[in-house]
Amino acid sequence: MKELVLIGSGNMAIAYCEALKFLNIDFTVIGNSEEKAIEFKTKTGKTCIPGGIKKYLENNSTKPSHAILAVQVEVLFDVSKVLINHGIEKILVEKPGGINYTEINDLENIAKGEVELFVAYNRRFYQSVLQAKEEIEKDGGALSARFEFTEWSHVIEKLKKSDELKKNWFLANSTHVIDLAFSLIGKPKEISCYTSGKLKWHKPSIFCGSGISENNCLFSYYANWESSGRWGIEVNTSKRKLILSPLEILQEQQVGSIEIQKVEMDYSKDEKFKPGILEQCRAFINGEKQHLKSIQEQKNDLKFLSKINGRTQ
Repeated sequence: MKELVLIGSGNMAIAYCEALKFLNIDFTVIGNSEEKAIEFKTKTGKTCIPGGIKKYLENNSTKPSHAILAVQVEVLFDVSKVLINHGIEKILVEKPGGINYTEINDLENIAKGEVELFVAYNRRFYQSVLQAKEEIEKDGGALSARFEFTEWSHVIEKLKKSDELKKNWFLANSTHVIDLAFSLIGKPKEISCYTSGKLKWHKPSIFCGSGISENNCLFSYYANWESSGRWGIEVNTSKRKLILSPLEILQEQQVGSIEIQKVEMDYSKDEKFKPGILEQCRAFINGEKQHLKSIQEQKNDLKFLSKINGRTQ
């Protein structure tokens, strides 16, 4: 790795900064405003260069080989294009890669054959999730699963977020859970999807469906943004039920028992850093692609994501 640039100065950029410092990675932070750059330095001790990534690349004689993009969803696509056009070889862009299906499709087309671009679904790297994957494989695979991606609309509607982001909240936020579920059980090869309801800022608001994965795991899902609920995933094997609710903690229920127990393991990495970020950074820097999500995979997933969301691409 010749040079790494971290683009952004908000909370996600701060989380990446702390992980990269722990990994003893040499990197440069690029922000936009002088005010945010000063705030970033105060919080992290790391200098943030204001003026934006385009200006930095134009004025810098050496070209970075790696970039981590942690900016607002609304500008992910535009900043990614700047990086690609400047020949950055490896890019980790915050999820979902663009604010809508069109931007993600276009980004994949632009990146194709030019760069290695990954979408940062950090929950794939939770300690709980990595352990769950090991347990599922140890048990001979997943037999059935169910997951829920209910969003708290009463909280979201009050957030100071753009109308465009809220309109695409399913793609920008709920896909955290959906991506994680299918990374555990395999992509759907058959799926039936139903939706209803609407909010002032998002349609639909109630989701239900089922199907079978490419690994022959039967699955169902549910979400009701007009009612109560929370994110969660349950995977059944021949020996137990594995429960991720909250996603950061792995619990299990053994066959023949009604008792649910927390799986004892090392959660320290996700307690010290924003969960998943440390191992995701390590995988990106070291070129370990096993759990990273490529932009090509993200584009392919839009086929079933659009069905779950009750929309056409």
